[in-house]
Amino acid sequence: MLKGSCLCGDIRFETVAKPQSASMCHCSQCRKQSGGIWASAQVRDTDISISGPVSWFEATSTAKRGSCPRCGSFLFWKGAGEDTISFALGAIDGNSGLRVEKHIFTASKGDYYEIADGVPQED
Repeated sequence: MLKGSCLCGDIRFETVAKPQSASMCHCSQCRKQSGGIWASAQVRDTDISISGPVSWFEATSTAKRGSCPRCGSFLFWKGAGEDTISFALGAIDGNSGLRVEKHIFTASKGDYYEIADGVPQED
C-alpha cells in the first residue's frame, strides 16, 4: 500500500493498486504550479482513497488539478472523462518502489536544465 499526504497533512491519500505510468511532466502548467518538474503516477479512480479538503482548479477544459487549500501542495491531476487520477510522487510517505518510465511534454521544458537520465522522452 502506498500512502501520501500534503505538506500540512490536511489531505491524505492511499492506494493498494500498483501505480502506472510514472512520469516527469515538463509542461508549462506543471512547472508553474509545482515550481519545477512534476513527478506523478496514476491509478484508477476506484483504486485511490483521498481524504481532506482538496481544492480543484481547471486550468483548461481537458483537466483539473487538485491541491491543498491550506499549504498549497499540488497533489493530483485528473483528465476530463478519464477513469484514472495521477498523484504526486513527491507526496508519497516513505519509498514508492517506482521508477520514472518517461518524461512528457519535453518540448516545453525549462531552458535551465537538461534531461540526461536516459529515460524515454515525449514532446
